[in-house]
Amino acid sequence: MTQDMQAALDVLCPMHLVLSETGHVIHAGPTVQKLRPDTPMQGRRFLEIFNLKRPRAISDMDELRAAAGVKLHLQMRDAPQTEVKGVLVPGPKDGQCIINLSFGISIVDAVSDYALTSADFAATDLAVEMLYLVEAKSAAMEASRKLNLRLQGAKIAAEEQAFTDTLTGLKNRRAMEHIMSRYAAWGTQFAIMQIDLDWFKAVNDTFGHAAGDHVLQTVARIMVDETRDSDTVVRIGGDEFVVLLPNAEDMNATQSIGSRIIKRLTQPIPFQGQDCRISASIGIGVFDPDLPDTVTDVLDNADVALYASKNAGRGRQTFYTPELRDTASNTEPETVSKSA
Repeated sequence: MTQDMQAALDVLCPMHLVLSETGHVIHAGPTVQKLRPDTPMQGRRFLEIFNLKRPRAISDMDELRAAAGVKLHLQMRDAPQTEVKGVLVPGPKDGQCIINLSFGISIVDAVSDYALTSADFAATDLAVEMLYLVEAKSAAMEASRKLNLRLQGAKIAAEEQAFTDTLTGLKNRRAMEHIMSRYAAWGTQFAIMQIDLDWFKAVNDTFGHAAGDHVLQTVARIMVDETRDSDTVVRIGGDEFVVLLPNAEDMNATQSIGSRIIKRLTQPIPFQGQDCRISASIGIGVFDPDLPDTVTDVLDNADVALYASKNAGRGRQTFYTPELRDTASNTEPETVSKSA
């Protein structure tokens, strides 16, 4: 084969091999040689480099030459065992043959495995167009993935904002309703702790609303500090808070949390050189899946218990019992408001 013909083949079909009469590689096109860059193919026997999967009956060069024009299914013998397609035609000299190879549908994997580019294929090879399509599709999919991530992030941020109290950063009433519904669906016992700040109105009246906002933010931090990681602290409005305590079978643990909150909130809260003094009244209701009370009923029970704490002198906690409701219905309207 002349050098001019060899150069032409390298351009027109860069994945070709020229075989001698004995089946040794005389010349390897630039792309097929890239499949084994560290092991020159020239001088090696073709059937030692490739395993002929179909047609199965071929075992030597005479049988291979007899299969001229037949589609060959080949696999490289050493790793990576890339599969290729091929077709054989007679060469320029007696006994010689030329085998042109193609990756077929595995081209995308081959391009990745061997770092091939469009320059490794003939300009008229449809594989080039396929590579462009794959690249365009990959770019579109990556752009779509990034857009979806941004949209998902925006959605999460919007949902988080919708469930967050802007002043304190705690969960809000809307979030509380979702969480209570989820707890109820679990079918396990949980506690609802209604908390109302005592003397908060006096802070606003004496020091102004900036002091009131500072107190609310400080109270939020204290409640988070004194509750467990599994508990949820909620500001439902004004100076009213709720703590949701899942898996609340141990009432002593629930009582301990309430006691710590009350103790911390009796300590003065400094604001611009002044001490803001408040305390906390707490009412506790317990959702029991074995009882008929709904979540709304239990929330109301906690509110009744909260009024009992207020009427008993503030700065204390009360667990709901049915007797509290009976007592409340048989007495004069409370003279102590929740906002006091």
